Amino acid sequence: MADHAPASSLPHVPVTIFASVMGLAGLGLAWRKGHAILGLPDVVSEVFLAIAGLAFIAALLTYALKAMRYPQAVVGEFNHPVRSAFFSTFPIGVLLLAAGLYPYSASGAFALWVAGAILQLVLTIRLIVRWMVHKQEINHVNAAWFIPIVGNIIVPILGARMGMTEISWFFLSVGMLFWLPMLTIILYRVIFHDALPPRLMPTLFILLPPPSIGYVSYVGLTGNVDTFAQVLVNGALFLTLVLLAKSKSFVGLPFAVSWWAFTFPLDAVALASIEHAHRFPGGMWPVVGTVLLALASLVVVLVSVRTVASIAAGSLFHPE
Repeated sequence: MADHAPASSLPHVPVTIFASVMGLAGLGLAWRKGHAILGLPDVVSEVFLAIAGLAFIAALLTYALKAMRYPQAVVGEFNHPVRSAFFSTFPIGVLLLAAGLYPYSASGAFALWVAGAILQLVLTIRLIVRWMVHKQEINHVNAAWFIPIVGNIIVPILGARMGMTEISWFFLSVGMLFWLPMLTIILYRVIFHDALPPRLMPTLFILLPPPSIGYVSYVGLTGNVDTFAQVLVNGALFLTLVLLAKSKSFVGLPFAVSWWAFTFPLDAVALASIEHAHRFPGGMWPVVGTVLLALASLVVVLVSVRTVASIAAGSLFHPE
């Protein structure tokens, strides 16, 4: 992205570009789980994870260049009541890439995991304190507020595998503690107030990762599927069906970077479904996991193609 974005568009490059890393890496991890449990080709997962790594480098260089040339634009974005939540896409991308790197370099993955977890904690505390100190307008509330919460729930995915049990429980507890009240606030906003602006409509899919990733992390830490785990994975599936039922509301939206909000949530529910299929191979879950993985793959490829085309046309980054 750094090579393609014209100078005039650089101040308008949003921090949401790191959501592309989440979408690509999340799909790679879902395919890796599909290979392990459903026998799907393993090359697909590694290709998407490699592309995610390249996307991270491109996004990092682009946003760093913006920070150097237009620091006030970055500060303004960080202090924005809506866009500030998207800063957590950066540490989440790091955490997902750490999970992708783990089979190849445990030490390298650990270093990335530590960096991502620390930054995620700092951003979560910063945003929650800000929500408490400053009055928030109801029209600023949207599902993107889940992103800092989701980042904490992602930490145990690799943390549990590396034996960092207590730290993983800490992060999972933080995420679960704030997930339900945030869900209540966001549903209140969506149901009783004006519709979200078109650019924020895709963020409704961010309702999916907390129960989906929460299930994967919780099962990874406990080693079994209890009642709470069943509620998480089935709740994630229900929310997926609800969002798919209103798909007409999303089809006509103008393309924007915010379309990447469609991707990681679908990756997450596919990952959770495939993990659940491992625990219950004789039921519906292997089929559900396969269908959701196919849907997530289609959406990621579509959004990737549209993103590359928009970058080439110089129309992706512009004032909002």
